[in-house]
Amino acid sequence: MNFGASIRPTPMDLARRSRELYVNLPVANLARSKAFFAALGFDFEPRFTNDDAACMIVGETSFVMLLRRPFFEGFSDKKICDGSSTLEALFAFDAPSRAEVDATFAAALAAGAREARPAKDHGFMYERSFYDLDDHLWEVLWMDVEAAGSSAT
Repeated sequence: MNFGASIRPTPMDLARRSRELYVNLPVANLARSKAFFAALGFDFEPRFTNDDAACMIVGETSFVMLLRRPFFEGFSDKKICDGSSTLEALFAFDAPSRAEVDATFAAALAAGAREARPAKDHGFMYERSFYDLDDHLWEVLWMDVEAAGSSAT
């Protein structure tokens, strides 16, 4: 990749420059949250997991740090939002098929999640949404990338 002064990189060029992403989330009960996400098939990086934090592996370079609330509070002077009444963000991850979206969603409900809204089927994309044990909003989705490109206008 040559990003000369006259050539502007495309979003795909930028995506090729892989960076690690760490999303930090406060949780009330770390052990319970680890068990919840393990039930959805996520693993944890033991080198970055201790009594205050658990590093959940989302992808090769993507991680979610589950942090005990008191530990999380040490990173900012701002008040932590209450997920039961405010939305901080929507976190989404993909699944390899529609069936896997449904299976992951069912596992989330069985582990204590609450459905956020009914399934949405956009043809090229299928999604299910749930609130985790700390009221963080998650979405699991399947997308046919080629079909998505042809339907974008």
